[in-house]
Amino acid sequence: MKIAVPTNDGLSIAEHFGRSAGFLLFETENGQITSRQMKENTAQHTHAQSSCGNQAESAGAHDHTTIVTALAGCDVVICAGMGRRAADALKQAGVREVIVTRPGPVEEPVQAYLRGELTGTSESFCQCSH
Repeated sequence: MKIAVPTNDGLSIAEHFGRSAGFLLFETENGQITSRQMKENTAQHTHAQSSCGNQAESAGAHDHTTIVTALAGCDVVICAGMGRRAADALKQAGVREVIVTRPGPVEEPVQAYLRGELTGTSESFCQCSH
């Protein structure tokens, strides 16, 4: 299974999926992390915090193709915030679960997911009116 986590520094979860510097991709097998790979986010959204809804209305819908392509083959995305359209695009591309958790160390929620202690959400993905 492959799990992606947005990060700016490779150590902590980025507060917003689309504005992260990159994605730490974890390969797992039998409940254990077998490898890690950092992938740059070449499609960073640049709108200001809490202005996502206004930006989307004035500039049109974001295109998530580049991010979806970068995360091809991922089964799960664990993040601290993501717009609904990005979550929908990932799910349409085959991501089984999008899990929203609080910011913190990257590996902790991955380990919690592998232990069955972290599950997906159907709640709002972002607090900035996505």
